[in-house]
Order: sequence, then structure tokens, then C-alpha cells
Amino acid sequence: MTQSARSKKKFKDTLVRLQKYLAECGVASRRKSEELILDGKVAVNGKIVTTLGTKVDPSKDMVRVRKKIIKPEEKGIILLNKPRHVVSTMDDPEGRPTVADFLTSKHRSYFPVGRLDWDTMGLMILTNDGEMADLLMHPRNEFQRIYEAKVAGIISDKTYEKLKQGVYIDADKITCNVRQLEVGKDYTWLEIIVAEGRNHLVRKLMEKVLHPVQKLKRVAYGPFKIGKLEVGHIRKLTLGEYIRYRFKVLNHRPGKFESY
Repeated sequence: MTQSARSKKKFKDTLVRLQKYLAECGVASRRKSEELILDGKVAVNGKIVTTLGTKVDPSKDMVRVRKKIIKPEEKGIILLNKPRHVVSTMDDPEGRPTVADFLTSKHRSYFPVGRLDWDTMGLMILTNDGEMADLLMHPRNEFQRIYEAKVAGIISDKTYEKLKQGVYIDADKITCNVRQLEVGKDYTWLEIIVAEGRNHLVRKLMEKVLHPVQKLKRVAYGPFKIGKLEVGHIRKLTLGEYIRYRFKVLNHRPGKFESY
């Protein structure tokens, strides 16, 4: 590749779609940002832009929304202890409560890393660091998720071994680490560790072994832990914590059930 070609590629890599840039700056969601552009509310270097394909260079271009200069929000991480019956998206067509309801307007650029079911509570990570989010969610990186689950019935040693050896779900063999926490008259509390985040995975695993989940809570995701964070509360990590956790995520090596 010639020096000229390398320079062109480097310049191209610095450009960002305008609606994405607005979302990353916390102006609004990407969809709402598109509406602002189409409505003629956005200017780049003093000129109104109404074309959605427009790209900007964040390091050089001046972007204004309703005459206000827009700048990127500092990258960060927010931990949320999601209650049950909250949708783990930023908006919901049905008008149900979402994780966005727990964020202030200054954190509009944050988005959830993965999802938790409507009936599942516990740890959610929200960030505006796209690189870190992509690493956490990609299946090949095998970041472990730890859940506490109340399941129906008393589990036999044979069933524990079956879960450890692997259960087939949608033609894929899924293994997990399971530890007994408490045994009641007709239920068992378990700690379940899986290394992927497909929809309803823990519920499907336990249905396969005939011990359906009654309550489910995620307590850890990769290096992040829910700790003493109360249900419905958030905690924004300090800059130092963000830097440390980001280093752990970027230097993670795939390996199931590791300890951080």
C-alpha cells in the first residue's frame, strides 16, 4: 500500500456517520438523531445538514444542534441492578419501563451491554465505550456470566453431572458450572456460571433437566460484579475504575469459568 493510500485509509477511518456521532455525544438515540438531521436541526461547520449519510471528523468538524455545539461525552461505565419487569433496551415500543429510565439526561450516550430477560433481575453494564462493549458481547471471547437461580425441585447428583458434561440446546452442547447454595422443601438455589449470553440460556438449561427456573438474578459479568448495589440503583465507576476494568476486558483471553 502506498503512502497516499495509507493516508486516505487513515482519514476514512476517522470519519463517523453524523447520527452515530450525535448518539455518542448523548444528544439522543441514533433514531432520534436521524429525525433531528432530517428536520434541519443539525449544522456541520456552519451549514445545515439533512442527509443521513453525511460523515464528520470529530477531531476537526464543528457540529451544532439547535445552535449548541456538540462534543463527545467522556467514556465511562455504569452498573445497574435491574429490577424484574424492566426491558433491557433504551426504548420500548410497548411503553414498558426500560433501563434508560434509570439514567440521567447527561448519560444519554450510554447503552446496555447485552440483555437480561424481562423476568430476570441483576447486573447490567451500560457504557458509551463501543470497543469494550463489543469485546464483552462477542461469543468468541467467552466472558463468564454468573447467575443465582431458584429452581423447582431437589437436584440429584446425576443432574449436576449432566449439567457439567453438557446439555444440548438448539443443536449446540452447552456446559456450565453449577454450585448448590440452598435446598428447601421443594426448591433449590444454585449458582450457575455460563460462558455465553444467548437469550434465555439459563432458563433453557434448567428446563432441559426438568428443574425450571422460578427466580433468576445475574450477579457477575466478566470482571464486573453486582456487589452490594441495591435493586433499581446505579453506580457510575470512577475514572480510575473505568481504566482498570477496561484494561481487564481488553487483555482478556478466552477461557471458561476463570476467576478475576
